[in-house]
Amino acid sequence: MNGIRNIIFDLGGVILNLDFPKAEQAFAKLGAPGFKELFARGHVNSFIKDYEVGRIDDNRFVDELQRLTGDHHGREEVIAGWNAMLLDFPPERIALLDRLRSKYRIFLFSNTNAIHVEAFKQKFADAFGGRAFEDLFEKAYYSNVINLRKPELAAFQYVIDDSRLHPAETLFIDDMEVNVEGARGAGLQGFHLEPGKTILDIPF
Repeated sequence: MNGIRNIIFDLGGVILNLDFPKAEQAFAKLGAPGFKELFARGHVNSFIKDYEVGRIDDNRFVDELQRLTGDHHGREEVIAGWNAMLLDFPPERIALLDRLRSKYRIFLFSNTNAIHVEAFKQKFADAFGGRAFEDLFEKAYYSNVINLRKPELAAFQYVIDDSRLHPAETLFIDDMEVNVEGARGAGLQGFHLEPGKTILDIPF
């Protein structure tokens, strides 16, 4: 990692394990088999993207989820289905982040949404003795808060400017190649975490 002083981590598939098919299965059981069509690798369509950049609020988003099911299920049921994709935080990944903080400035940049943020923060606290998830980072950037999402150039530029990062000295890590390409377009060093690999395989 010669010349690298800062590292920006993606969240899902990098620090937090995800399982999109679990959400797809949950919505199929709720009567919405077309749920999976709302996702494409590296891209999100329709109201999900609007929610990830803060254009619609929690209530509107849950209303849209309920519509997918034909309005036959309650809010708690569809929220549980939406959160089904969120799995666990492997302790060895968290230990690695703690070690890296002594050598680098560490940041998070995630395309996410308010319901997931609340859920994964609670998962982390439950798994790590009440510890706050954001304590792992100098700063965490969430698409729904900054109203920008990867792989948009403006999204990476926002993070660069806000934390006063020198792009050439900053490594961005993501499991979506399209996001890594976006980061490189902003001048960042990019690392695509390929399927089957974890951040423990990266030679920091």
